Amino acid sequence: MTSSTPPARPRRISARRIARLATPYLYLSPALLLLVVWTYQPLAQAVQLSTLSWNLLPSSPMRSVGGANYQRLLHLPAFWTSLGRTGVLIAGMLPFTVALPVLIALASRQVGRRARTLYHATIFAPFLVAPVAAAAVWRWLLHPRTGFVDSMLGSQRNWAYDAQTAHWVIIGITGWQLLGFAVLVVWSGLASISGDYDEAARVDGASSGQIRRWITLPLLSPTLLFLTLTTVLLSPTLTFPLIDTMTQGGPAGATTNIYYLLWDYAFHSFDAGLSAAAGVLLFVGFGAVAAVLVWISEKVAFHDD
Repeated sequence: MTSSTPPARPRRISARRIARLATPYLYLSPALLLLVVWTYQPLAQAVQLSTLSWNLLPSSPMRSVGGANYQRLLHLPAFWTSLGRTGVLIAGMLPFTVALPVLIALASRQVGRRARTLYHATIFAPFLVAPVAAAAVWRWLLHPRTGFVDSMLGSQRNWAYDAQTAHWVIIGITGWQLLGFAVLVVWSGLASISGDYDEAARVDGASSGQIRRWITLPLLSPTLLFLTLTTVLLSPTLTFPLIDTMTQGGPAGATTNIYYLLWDYAFHSFDAGLSAAAGVLLFVGFGAVAAVLVWISEKVAFHDD
């Protein structure tokens, strides 16, 4: 005699459980929608545009050229020159966003609490100045005849319009604006480090210099990697208002970095396909650099834990 097993009933999911599972996604949906609309959709359109030949005029037809824009871009000397200039820009910005902020933040530990607030506010103030306003002020300060810089140095040099100095002027002004932001980030990283490490090291006989070298800086490394990543990704973008206001990429292309070059291709040469191709290559290249820095940051954070 065999016993028959009743068929299993399908498991019903209650409406309450569905609501509980869907709630996190409902909270995330506005951010995801904005991310798709303002990031991924324009990126997809840029990739599509990079395969077309178009002069941005609505009355002009778009013509598909495949990968011809990429081939043409890679054979342009201006593209490689602007990439090299972008690398110089990033390297020139790192002292303002990594090295100097660490020195200033460590020095501010010796300042009293009330004075420290004023100290940080004074350093942070240039970050609040609009780039266009900063460009106007610095163009006046660097004027070859009436400017404060030339009168102080006793020179008659046109700093912002000299091919040998124009790029360094852009780097200096951008670094002056970002220094305060970087100092506050470093100070926040220092505040998150427990004072128990310093006390234990002093009990073992470590000097202040040894504590900074072997304890403070290693624990601060995730913050420094974050600032490095921010410098690599944002510095060329943040220089755009200064370049467009002060030099327009000159003199003789001395201040034309890759961001200004792709804007020039689109709105001066009216070559939308070439500009989009430069943007796509820029996105891929900087994305790879960002991925490497994020991977290093995660390794450092895991090692510290």
